[in-house]
Amino acid sequence: MKILAFDTCFAKTYVVLSEDDKILTSNTIDTTDEGYHSVYLIPNIVEILNSHNLKIQDLDAIGVNIGPGSFTGIRISATIARVFAQSADLKLVGVPSLQILSKLNTSDKNSTVILDARKNKVYFARYDKDNNPVVEPQLVERDELKEIINSEDVIITDETISEYLKTAGIESINYLNNQEKIGEYLSHLTYKTLTENKEDNFSFAKLKPLYIQPPSITKPKEKNVL
Repeated sequence: MKILAFDTCFAKTYVVLSEDDKILTSNTIDTTDEGYHSVYLIPNIVEILNSHNLKIQDLDAIGVNIGPGSFTGIRISATIARVFAQSADLKLVGVPSLQILSKLNTSDKNSTVILDARKNKVYFARYDKDNNPVVEPQLVERDELKEIINSEDVIITDETISEYLKTAGIESINYLNNQEKIGEYLSHLTYKTLTENKEDNFSFAKLKPLYIQPPSITKPKEKNVL
């Protein structure tokens, strides 16, 4: 089973080609002076497929990060994934960003994954040692974290929340210091989902971005009227 997985929701873009659970190619794209990382998604996909003498039609499935994360990044990934899956009749798997990050936990403990959602809120989820959801991704008040965190869990978060938790003596893994294999984690979870849910047709029409909260809207400045 050939799987193309890609992600533009985090601070970098990830593109991975795999054969079943074996990684064939894994690329990470940083933002450059010439443009934001997500603008290189399509050219990178084309480059990877060409290097393996493949076309989109030769794939079996697409895996994509559905968020929460960058609203623009979620839309880019979801839109391109749906177009590919619909045009080439491929299976399409959406994986939440918090579940992807849960794979940073290599122990037998459960994972608590927390990302800053701004406005004193966070995205929060818990996963077992096999990365299955215990608590689905949700929005909670940041001030509630110290009460709802399970002290037995491995905590995975970003820089902002990591610093916040330190004030309460709670240690965590900052995913920004461990970004190398995020695309590969997405690929592995895509394969896991496909093999564990064989009765699902994974239609492109089922893919729904996981925004959780609406994007901030900035009102346009009022024009001075003479």
